[in-house]
Amino acid sequence: MEALASASCGAHAAFNRFSYGVRVADTQAAEGGPATTRSRSTGVRSAQARRTSKKAEAWTPVLGRIPILDLSPQQPDDLWPAKAFDGEVVPFGATVFKEGHDVIGAGLVLTSPTGRIVRRPMVQVNPGLGRWAASAKVDEVGPWTWRVEAWLDDWGTWLHDAGIKIPAGIDVELMFEEGARLLERAAEEGTRGEDAPALFRDTAGALRDAGTDPQTRWGIVTEGRVADTIALAPIASLLTHGPVRTLRVERLRAGYGAWYEFFPRSEGAIRHDDGSWTSGTFRTAALRLPAVAEMGFDVVYVPPVNPIGRTNRKGPNNTLTAGPNDPGSPYGIGSEAGGHDAIHPDLGTEQDFLDFLDAAKRLNLEVALDIALQASPDHPWVQEHPEFFTTLADGSIAYAENPPKKYQDIYPLNFDNDPEGSYAEMRRVFQVWIDRGVRIFRIDNPHTKPLAFWERLLHDVNAAHPDVIFLAEAFTRPPMMRGLAKVGFQQSYTYFTWRNTKEELTEYLVELSQETADYMRPNFFVNTHDILTPYLQFGGWAAYKIRAALAATSVPVWGVYSGYELVENVARPGAEENIDNEKYEYRPRDWAKAAMLGTTLAPYIARLNGIRRSHPALGQLRNIHFHWTESDAVIAYSKHLDAEFTGTGRPDTIIVVANLDPHGVRETVVHLDPTAFGRLPGDSFVVRDLITGARWQWGADDYVRLDPFTEPVHVLVVEDDQDH
Repeated sequence: MEALASASCGAHAAFNRFSYGVRVADTQAAEGGPATTRSRSTGVRSAQARRTSKKAEAWTPVLGRIPILDLSPQQPDDLWPAKAFDGEVVPFGATVFKEGHDVIGAGLVLTSPTGRIVRRPMVQVNPGLGRWAASAKVDEVGPWTWRVEAWLDDWGTWLHDAGIKIPAGIDVELMFEEGARLLERAAEEGTRGEDAPALFRDTAGALRDAGTDPQTRWGIVTEGRVADTIALAPIASLLTHGPVRTLRVERLRAGYGAWYEFFPRSEGAIRHDDGSWTSGTFRTAALRLPAVAEMGFDVVYVPPVNPIGRTNRKGPNNTLTAGPNDPGSPYGIGSEAGGHDAIHPDLGTEQDFLDFLDAAKRLNLEVALDIALQASPDHPWVQEHPEFFTTLADGSIAYAENPPKKYQDIYPLNFDNDPEGSYAEMRRVFQVWIDRGVRIFRIDNPHTKPLAFWERLLHDVNAAHPDVIFLAEAFTRPPMMRGLAKVGFQQSYTYFTWRNTKEELTEYLVELSQETADYMRPNFFVNTHDILTPYLQFGGWAAYKIRAALAATSVPVWGVYSGYELVENVARPGAEENIDNEKYEYRPRDWAKAAMLGTTLAPYIARLNGIRRSHPALGQLRNIHFHWTESDAVIAYSKHLDAEFTGTGRPDTIIVVANLDPHGVRETVVHLDPTAFGRLPGDSFVVRDLITGARWQWGADDYVRLDPFTEPVHVLVVEDDQDH
């Protein structure tokens, strides 16, 4: 591919002649649109052009000489830039075509934030539809610009026509003369090495030698040095530049990482004989961080750490009456101790929080902070800024509800009463935490706030702090979920938790990896403190292993809520969440005992995260390919990365085969498409299970037996890739 990239670069140099040559057709659309009709001698518009100027100026063509349309990546409405992350391999595409039967070519030109130019040749992936594609690895953070160039491949067109006419004895000498003139033109360009001009002139003379038989002359241009030299850069004209698009490339953690959620107040919490509690603190929570790092996580996410209100405080399991020892929900933010910029006194001081951040950093962990833009009835805003809320006809403030659910401990914010005042305060709150060192925010229920508010806030924050990342916790309708991603949220929760069947998973992952991949990055949390699906409630250990393996291998970002590794699967009756929910009470866990008894999935999770770090193919979103299996309960997919993008000089291919039935053994045949990972259809290859270490010789059709009570998922690496 390096040779191809060099060839593309050489081709571009050759194109400069045509961009600025004498042919009007060549100069049209050099910057994306047709040039104004001008006199060739003076550059002044002709009389005919002046006579029709009023009418002409009312309409401006957008197409160049060669149409370049349907660009990707870009957002569907092109209101905001498409997204990528540092190290992502991005597929670029365009529909490029021309009237008639001429041969055309296309190339990708990227400009990095530092001005570095990257050129990639494009290939036709669907000739009938004129679709051209190229992939490039973006390796600088910041705004990249890109465009597609297209050209008429004059030499390729001549080869095609001559290859038909000369063997048939049609216009033989005329065709050789046309070819000779093209070679002489290429010699004048001088862009293919110092030996090329002489080679081209000599070959032009040989083509005109009517004393040599046509077959011999034809062989001169189709074999050997001439063909190899022209391959460095096409002999071309009608160079056309497509429109410029912007690609916003963010830091690695915006698009890749493993998240772990836990409640600091539960870590180290102590219950006393009289029923009272001593809360865990940032200091005791820091003792949990080494175990989180050992499991291979990159981000520690903590719920809101603000003071919690007393009025209408919820008790255990969301009861309406809290006892004197109940800590309340951390989402009921605000008390006499402060609001969104304050730290709950039970958790420690501001310095304790800063020390917690430092402890995480020493373990290569980042801390993500939950921000919930809502208030308890005791929040200082209620007295200081009543305009931030909705006042009902009886003079009371409306509390949050999602009928039939009611949240009496929370007042939602109204961003329409005082848009500028409320915006300024919210922006201030985020800045407080940014100044304290937080660079990742998980936003609670962003879909209940105006999209225009988020567009403004995310733009303002990222303009000042490009490294800040926002995760949208929005389990809501697709237009809002997608809208939040479009306006700037770097990541989004998804419907993954409720997609369990082969059909559901396949359809959803195709959507995420293709339809919305240019702007929406999925974060596959397997559970949350709010969500415990029936699949997990009744699937036992197998279900927990299956869901973790699927999340960790199908997308670049995944996460778990603490307790998952202990297979905490008992739900509160009538609810899709854990009983004795940690959101309403302290929940200390005996991690050491679970490790001693072997009743933890921590080693399995660590193995999954280790596999992710060792195999760059799993760090990409768009490269998932599904393969057919004969069982509706078994799903199979591969993720492949070409050698030029892995950083190891070898391709990387992972094949995942999962039994989605946590209750029974499944046997089936997996029908692989080896071309999806760079193989020929009939190839055989060695695969190794990265979970068990077992090896098999595989090919296009492979028998599998997956037992949910031992190992329900194969995570296979194609071992032959190291020599392939």
